[in-house]
Amino acid sequence: MKRRTARENAFIAAFEESFQPGTMLQIIEESRQTEEQAVDAFGEQLLTLLVLHREEADKLIEPNLKNWKLSRLPRVSLIALELAVTEMFFGSEEDMDSVIINEAVELVKKFGGEEDYQFVNGVLGTLARQRAGVSAEENTAQEPQEEAVD
Repeated sequence: MKRRTARENAFIAAFEESFQPGTMLQIIEESRQTEEQAVDAFGEQLLTLLVLHREEADKLIEPNLKNWKLSRLPRVSLIALELAVTEMFFGSEEDMDSVIINEAVELVKKFGGEEDYQFVNGVLGTLARQRAGVSAEENTAQEPQEEAVD
């Protein structure tokens, strides 16, 4: 199974679990028995990271919400953010932030509101830059400046 599919199936399982907290193992098993959106080993690893580090992920996400609270976020956006942040910060692979962010954005485009993906992209981009040690001022200074045309 491709990682994109594995991430999507893990997202669906996490979304389902958000309605019945504490049932993740049961949801994973049911997905495998029905073979519908089956969670593979990689997806299970992502879901395990989510269960183990959800509170820590939320603490990383919340300061970057800019006038929003976690409790007010659309569920699709919240689950996508939590999965991406746990993979970025607690996963075993290094330098995968751009791939993880892209996959989260695609999930929100597919399952979320029309403009929710922009919000998710902004929050995850900010967290990736913070993790890389790039401040907001440095990031703005690195953006290409438009030249005036006479």
